[in-house]
Amino acid sequence: MGRVSGSIEVRGLTRTFHTTVRRPGLAGALRSLVNPERVAKHAVRDISFDVAPGELLALLGPNGAGKSTTIKVLTGILTPSSGEARVAGVVPYEERERNARNIGAVFGQRTQLWWDLPVRESFAILRDIYEVPRAEHAARLEEFDELLDLSSFWDTRVRHLSLGQRVRSDLAAALLHDPPVVFLDEPTIGMDVVVKEQVREFLRNQVEHRGRTVLLTTHDMTEVERLAERVVLVNHGRLVLDGTLDEIRRKFGSTWQVRATLAGPHAEVVPPNGIRLLRHDGPRVVFGPDGPDAPTVHQALKAVIERYQVTDIGIDEADLEDVMRAAYVHAESQREAEPQPEGA
Repeated sequence: MGRVSGSIEVRGLTRTFHTTVRRPGLAGALRSLVNPERVAKHAVRDISFDVAPGELLALLGPNGAGKSTTIKVLTGILTPSSGEARVAGVVPYEERERNARNIGAVFGQRTQLWWDLPVRESFAILRDIYEVPRAEHAARLEEFDELLDLSSFWDTRVRHLSLGQRVRSDLAAALLHDPPVVFLDEPTIGMDVVVKEQVREFLRNQVEHRGRTVLLTTHDMTEVERLAERVVLVNHGRLVLDGTLDEIRRKFGSTWQVRATLAGPHAEVVPPNGIRLLRHDGPRVVFGPDGPDAPTVHQALKAVIERYQVTDIGIDEADLEDVMRAAYVHAESQREAEPQPEGA
């Protein structure tokens, strides 16, 4: 049997939790016991998106936005209140065992390894659980060891691992059964920069060379910038943005500049379409975006190089964290302008 093609399809996904309101005081507690007041909280509301096979998508949003609830539905832990989801062709909350064989999951604050066993023994247990042939298991361990340097600590008990060693081990454990889809929830939280880059390189390898589909949640914008081409932003349980990083930068971070030193005399500098001349001081010129249809900073860089002979060139662009903050503010202002339904 060939390897299952990994894709994620989410349509109108909604998950509502009902809680009981606790009234203050003894009398209020008795009233809550006799006649409890129930309120609905929409953790996720009418979210739809797709992740193509071999794509790494960053699912972003502030704390409490609905990211973890979405992942719990996609991993089969929760059943949605309405809407539907498919992961590698399987409805995860209806066929949990089949879905478990198609996915890997790493949660930065939890481990799937056995706390008192050496890492290598945990890998052996997972091999038996997923019925991975020994030759395949050995080949994958060799591949992961080359990328993650596992053998330097895989005879150490899990409880004695550093955070970086544990997360590297969890990444390997999640992929030992060769799942087409991987969910990563804050996988590098608390790591030092060296280990973070090692993990990022491993993830790039798994997406680009092994064709795995990856859904990543993180608050680290450097991670998003280096790994993801596309971002889905959720806020207050709603999907508010779905686009590539270039599209999002163009819409919310159009503060880039291209600085160039021209090779020859240029009495009059006529910039390319969509680009505005900000400053002109002798051979040194600075360009910026001109209007809503301005090119991305990289397109502008290419246009300037093609039009002028330059001896030096550089770019300045809005930090991705600033861009995403602007997107949050825009989404929040739109939400406040909309009439809120009852129970929102």
